[in-house]
Amino acid sequence: MSACAPTRATDPHQSNRDHQPHSPPTRRLRRFRIAGADVSASIAVFLIALPLSLGIALATGAPLQAGLVAAAVGGIVVGRLGGCPLQVSGPAAGLTVVTADLIHLYGWRTTCAITVLAGLAQLGLGCLRVARTALAVSPAIVHGMLAGIGVTIAMAQLHIVLGGTPQSAVLDNLRALPAQLADLHPAALSTSALTLALLFLWPRLPGRTGKVLRKAPAPLIAVAGATTTASLVGLTLPKVELPSWNNHALAGLPEGPVLGLIAAVLTTTLVCSVQSLLGAVATDKLAAARPGLTGRVPRSDLDRELLGQGAANIVSGSLGGLPVAGVAVRSTANVNAGAVSRNSTMLHGALVVVASLLLVPLLELIPLASLAALVMAVGIQMVSLNHIRTVTRHREVLVYAATTTGVVLFGVLEGVALGIAVAVAVAMHRLTRTRITHTEENGVHHVQVRGQLTFLAVPRLSRVLHLVPQGTDVVVELDGSFMDHAAFETLQDWQNTHTAQGGTVQLTGRRAGIRIAEPGTPVEDVAGAETADAAGSSDCRCRPWTPWRNHQCEWERPGSQEESGAGAGTGPGPAESAYGSEGAYGSEDPDRPEEERQGVEGSRKSAGSGSQDTQGRDGLADQDMPRGKEGADGSEETPDTHRPGGPGALTGPGADADFGGPSSSEAGTEARTEPRTQDSPSIATTTATGASTRTGGHQLARGISAFQRRTAPLVRGELARLAREGQRPVQLFLTCADSRLVTSMITSSGPGDLFVVRNVGNLVPLPGEESGDDSVAAAIEYAVDVLKVRHITVCGHSGCGAMQALLSSEPGGAQTPLKRWLRHGQPSVERMADESRPWARLAGRRPADAVEQLCLTNIVQQLEHLRAHESVARALREGALELHGMYFHVGEAQAYLLTEASGAEVFDHVPEAEDLRSPA
Repeated sequence: MSACAPTRATDPHQSNRDHQPHSPPTRRLRRFRIAGADVSASIAVFLIALPLSLGIALATGAPLQAGLVAAAVGGIVVGRLGGCPLQVSGPAAGLTVVTADLIHLYGWRTTCAITVLAGLAQLGLGCLRVARTALAVSPAIVHGMLAGIGVTIAMAQLHIVLGGTPQSAVLDNLRALPAQLADLHPAALSTSALTLALLFLWPRLPGRTGKVLRKAPAPLIAVAGATTTASLVGLTLPKVELPSWNNHALAGLPEGPVLGLIAAVLTTTLVCSVQSLLGAVATDKLAAARPGLTGRVPRSDLDRELLGQGAANIVSGSLGGLPVAGVAVRSTANVNAGAVSRNSTMLHGALVVVASLLLVPLLELIPLASLAALVMAVGIQMVSLNHIRTVTRHREVLVYAATTTGVVLFGVLEGVALGIAVAVAVAMHRLTRTRITHTEENGVHHVQVRGQLTFLAVPRLSRVLHLVPQGTDVVVELDGSFMDHAAFETLQDWQNTHTAQGGTVQLTGRRAGIRIAEPGTPVEDVAGAETADAAGSSDCRCRPWTPWRNHQCEWERPGSQEESGAGAGTGPGPAESAYGSEGAYGSEDPDRPEEERQGVEGSRKSAGSGSQDTQGRDGLADQDMPRGKEGADGSEETPDTHRPGGPGALTGPGADADFGGPSSSEAGTEARTEPRTQDSPSIATTTATGASTRTGGHQLARGISAFQRRTAPLVRGELARLAREGQRPVQLFLTCADSRLVTSMITSSGPGDLFVVRNVGNLVPLPGEESGDDSVAAAIEYAVDVLKVRHITVCGHSGCGAMQALLSSEPGGAQTPLKRWLRHGQPSVERMADESRPWARLAGRRPADAVEQLCLTNIVQQLEHLRAHESVARALREGALELHGMYFHVGEAQAYLLTEASGAEVFDHVPEAEDLRSPA
């Protein structure tokens, strides 16, 4: 080729065309690639699935090939069509009892037909997009169902472990157990014992060698070890028999009573669907907790997952396989082994096909006793102590026990129906249980109503109200979330009569926006704040969730809208004054968004840790919330200082210098609040002529009054103990002064837990550079040397105004106090600009912008400043102190903790305390 041949520059913006100008573009084939992580993960899952599939088939009484067929179909079909890429499907232990009953009643070929019909039903449910509805089943019922199935499996397999033959029912197995114990088979018992020992001890191998060996899955090691030992010793045992695939039984036409077949299809559909959908949700949580996987794997499409499971059951049943469902053990192994796509699930299914065709001689060496021991261990693990503790804490143990007992004694469908009936009965009991008490303190009569006020409680309410003497001062505390019309009229009529006879009545409640009074009379909102006469001042009518929205509530004034201050809105007229903004007391507006209608009932927070129900001492609806402190008398205190709409709403996110309330102005003035975004400092700028700050003062007074009445009685015992014993915090928490960071909320801590230092930018000046400001160094010295804290945490946050100021500041200019303070953050800017250092980053994604990068870098830099302080350095050398970095993303409400793995400074998000604990 001539060197003088003309060359043409390539236009990067012009697409390359390899077809004629007016012809359709040629379609390029997409190369199929499998990541190395998916290959290794598929092998790990395959090694677990192979023995479990054979064991579950053995437990059901089905042909052993049926387990392999279900494993292969679940991996390939669901892996390709399902909506949860990392969930592994196959024969599940939760289906063992159902399948065994079907085989016993109808035979194997009809059972396969039932599996096909269940798959068709799942396809129909997936097309109707009702997958989310299946998750509405109470967790106590689901866990109770799995526990009952686990008990049934364990009792049946115990007979095979002992060398006998199991019966069809649990009670029959119990009755036959003494005779079986008297007639033990040493060979089967020793093989089973060896399998169980390897299964439980293998994951606990110590040392560096044990860490390497633990990479092999315990189920495979247990079965392989028992099989090898039995072969070497020459034990005579029943072993796996895999007939020729030519004689494999396929599905046939269903034979049996129509109603029985319909019930069987519904039972199989219910168990398969619920277990698969719950497994998909749990797999999402596992994937979200794995660094670097959040952006690569999409969240589960539950309707698509239901379609995939239905297609797999149709194929598996047609080919003579067991019913298919999502399997927790294999899904967990898949995620933990590093899978990054659905290819790992599909490849695991292909490996099962290869093993079923080529490894038959090896599979036939496995003793049945070893498989039975493996499945028995899985059944025992289905009775989870963690689930029992959870349902006990939420007072659902009766539902759990009823479901478990029903499954064990009657069957899966009957047990679930019994559990649902008990759950409905428990809910009705809680709804109708109301405690009404009457006490007198310093001449003031207090009537407390704990629970929901329905027509069933009207006789008791009327009886207690008539015990109040005429002409006295009365406070009626409504500690519930609902009041029907009958109870409202009873309370209103008594209030009118009592006030007409010279008495006074104050009505207080927990819900925001509730007013039970006529216009012109003093009333109280949910926080217990007494407002002035409606003709004289504004009345805050917050909805239940608005105190956590910076108090962006409507303000009612008697004048026109032009005379109102900031946030002016249209208040209710006299006709609706007794109902506030929600119609009847506590009734729900069907047009309000779901998150608004939920109100505070679903999001109350208390100071402390642990969890309990929202109103556990009164028998009301359960909620998962942090547990309060224990008072000096041992009783549990549950302060409401952090729940939305509660007395402590002043400490909620967004509480600023005006204590969260909207700015108000005198009549005839105008107030304006500048809009703010996450990337700008949270500074509300109010421009007005002669603007009044009386609203903030009133808000403060109302909040204090609410604390004294509602929260102080609950925390008084704990605070009294702290006053006597002094503070003993375990952690110094150094964070920014931003109003959106509520340390007690994001750490679930209470009085005496944290020693908190807040400043602009969460900065730690180096020793000797404070220039007259020794407050941070003094706090560090006091916390380490006097309080003996064990941990120091530096917490930054997203959208930090100090970091923005550092990036936008220019050298020179007037040295204001803010500029002089922010110079302690200049080392963080220099660290970020240093290209020789790796950037601090978030797990799974890059920082959104330079501000977020500086926020992360600043946390790491301030930790280095901490180590320069003498008291901190000494405590670190002695091993008495640990330093932590924390980043809180305000918009995501997500905390990230600094992990310095492999020299990289990575902030990994803190997952929820929940994992996959469902059975295999």
